Amino acid sequence: MAMLTKKQDQVLYSYFKDNWKYMVLTGAKRAGKTYINNYVFFYEIRRVAKLAEKNNDPHPQYILAGYSSNSIYTNVISSIASQFGIELKTDRHGHYHFFGVDIVPAYTNNKKGMDAIRGMTSYGAYINEASLSVHEVFQEIVSRCSIDSARVICDTNPDIPTHWLKTDYIDNHDPKARIKAFTFTIDDNTFLPKDYVETFKAQTPSGVFYDRDIRGLWVTGDGIIYDDFDQSTMVIDKAPDNLNYYCGVDWGFAKGHENVITVMGDDPETGVTYLTDIFSSTGKFIDYWVDIAHKIQSQHGDYINFWCDSARPEYVSYFQQNNIGARNADKSVMDGIEFCAERIKMGKFKVLRKCAKPFLDDVFQYVWDPVKGAPKKEHDNVMDSFRYGLYNQHKKYDNQIIRNVYL
Repeated sequence: MAMLTKKQDQVLYSYFKDNWKYMVLTGAKRAGKTYINNYVFFYEIRRVAKLAEKNNDPHPQYILAGYSSNSIYTNVISSIASQFGIELKTDRHGHYHFFGVDIVPAYTNNKKGMDAIRGMTSYGAYINEASLSVHEVFQEIVSRCSIDSARVICDTNPDIPTHWLKTDYIDNHDPKARIKAFTFTIDDNTFLPKDYVETFKAQTPSGVFYDRDIRGLWVTGDGIIYDDFDQSTMVIDKAPDNLNYYCGVDWGFAKGHENVITVMGDDPETGVTYLTDIFSSTGKFIDYWVDIAHKIQSQHGDYINFWCDSARPEYVSYFQQNNIGARNADKSVMDGIEFCAERIKMGKFKVLRKCAKPFLDDVFQYVWDPVKGAPKKEHDNVMDSFRYGLYNQHKKYDNQIIRNVYL
């Protein structure tokens, strides 16, 4: 067996020695949670195979759950291949097989994910990224693990402290519940290079993201979301020439929910992003915004990307019909905010003074809702537009950075 960290050794010791029904590994990113859970998963499949043989069960089933098929493959199946050199292949039903156990994938991101496991009786479950599960789907998976001695293992990054996984499982110390929970910090992974850990800590945004990603804490946001934004150093008079331009678009009409197009450009030499223009207005119909987009194209090129709020597909389509490179933005709030906040923390984001006022008006009033653990729906129009553009332009699709593509 490969060497394990001290925290991973504790997990494995508990796996063999403690009387548990649920084992939950929670904590920081890159802390080694999924790595050790893959070991536990293998031991569980072997245990299930022996238990099924004892029960004279020729077709034991086990649930492998994750947010999506892609996350299951990336976090578990591919990782197992790297850790153990074992390639798990699917059959014609999309199931995996190991030690004679039928491993049934289930997807936790919506209620349809329960379809594959309805009616089945399972010897156990491995739930990856458990905090992202729809609660009803998680409960359905747990209820299917009804064979005597069935057990459930989970790993998760932290979320808000009122999340059901935290309150119902991690904080549940009732001995009858038989729950073992382990919290990992980034420093628990002693196999990570020291310079990687130092850099990761330095570039992680202050506040909620640092507490979750580094310290492994279940916390909610408090105060300004982009609290690493420094007006004195990040508002500048001039941007370099030859930037690679793109836009973010937040559709709106009424007062309080303005339509906003932000124009940004990346410096290919330094990697710094410059916000160079903001177009914002209320009461304007789509043809007005087509004209604005054409104006932007005339300044920065016809093939510029417009990353658009997908809530108005008819507007996105109208842009495309008018030879504007409109694309539906991935609107993932927390992932997008964390990416933008990381760029700000690293000093990789600047705002031109000529368009700074609407950005500054919002950025210093864009705050967390302490109950929901999400941004308040106030002062968010420029913030949404900026996030759609910056996050999506740099997001990786199939390991390729999206470049300006004309649709």
